[in-house]
Amino acid sequence: MENRMILWLAALFLGPLAFGQATLQLPYQIHTLPNGLTVILHEDHSVPMVAVNVWYHVGSGYEKPGRTGFAHLFEHLMFEGSGNVAEGDFDNLLESVGGNNNGSTNTDRTNYYEILPSSALDIALFLESDRMGYLLNAMSPEKVDGQRDVVKNERRQSYENRPYGMSWIKLQETLYPKGHPYNWPTIGYMEDLTAASYEDVVDFFNRYYCPKNASLVIAGDIDPEKTLERVKYWFAEIPAGEEVLPPQSPNFSMEGPEYLTLEDKVQLPRLYLAYPTASFYAPGDAEMDILADILAGGKNSRLYKKLVYELGIAQDVSAFQGSRALESMFVLTATARPGHTLEELLSVIDAEIEGLKVAPPTERELERSVNQREVSMLRSYQSLLAKADALNQYYYYTGNPDYANEDLNRYRSLSTDDLSVMARRYLSQQKRVLLSIVPEGQTELAVSKKDIKP
Repeated sequence: MENRMILWLAALFLGPLAFGQATLQLPYQIHTLPNGLTVILHEDHSVPMVAVNVWYHVGSGYEKPGRTGFAHLFEHLMFEGSGNVAEGDFDNLLESVGGNNNGSTNTDRTNYYEILPSSALDIALFLESDRMGYLLNAMSPEKVDGQRDVVKNERRQSYENRPYGMSWIKLQETLYPKGHPYNWPTIGYMEDLTAASYEDVVDFFNRYYCPKNASLVIAGDIDPEKTLERVKYWFAEIPAGEEVLPPQSPNFSMEGPEYLTLEDKVQLPRLYLAYPTASFYAPGDAEMDILADILAGGKNSRLYKKLVYELGIAQDVSAFQGSRALESMFVLTATARPGHTLEELLSVIDAEIEGLKVAPPTERELERSVNQREVSMLRSYQSLLAKADALNQYYYYTGNPDYANEDLNRYRSLSTDDLSVMARRYLSQQKRVLLSIVPEGQTELAVSKKDIKP
């Protein structure tokens, strides 16, 4: 059934098939303006809509210790008006034509997007070009201070005051060594946000938010030739900016497991296991995606069946490969049921992982995971925004906007033995962080330190 669904979706949405498998294609044109702006155009006349997607090649990994949180701060400041757009008019103009917009920041990049009728494309191009070229004309110390406070409050709500909320920050700080670009959280530290001067913020914008450090994708109901001319009209006069080099990762290796215990206002203890793994699209990255599915990807996964159904000692269990440009992070999470400790969960989890290292998973487990990923990719490409973001993502990480088929083939080409090899390479009990978050005053529920033989 899954394979039939794949073929049907591919035929309906993505064009040709080859050798009985869907061939994913994202046809595009790529241009570079004289000021260095990369423009990627994808023509799709299925609906009279267009997605405009800008990636600035800067995320929290480009920041420096003591000056963190700037990329995320600009995710807020970019919506506060620019040289020719009054505060509030960004949303007003888009909503007047039925459009919507948003943005996001991670360790590697910041993106902003609009979805609107294709007849209103100029509105999105005007708005994006104005904040790229003229944001500083409208920015002020008062606006920076206002959004600085908004970000601090977001940090409190999303991390400090949320149950289990500090887990991700603690995992990053412990897994990645001091000075590593991923050692600090994307949202930044309170003290850094407080200490940042207005001049610091201006300098960060001038360094990173320029045509030479951005890629603009326009996907949808467009005439590529005419659209390129409109892009030139709106963006060509913006100065190029300086060349930006990506951050470098210092070589590091964990010498042994790191144990952390946090007391929190929670009802149930939760265990987090984090392992350093392969970079995005590097050998091993796809294998870890599949291993996450097999171990804890839904109710048919090994650990869900064992911990939740058979033994009844866990409330939930999940896993994912957090892929990034530098070293990635494989994270497995399990919450204990009342009356059970995290030590019990860890024993079962480790036994299952060690078993995968010795005996590969079944062909059926591999096939199910690959089929689910294939269907998910095909379904996502029904969305103009998903296609626009994929073109930008593939361009940023691989240099090839139409990398979809190669991406999918990373999974199709895997064998069960490949999974065992990568489990042995990356899921080492010697090289991981074990974080126990327990109810206040109940540290006895946490995982205890052990002497692990190399």
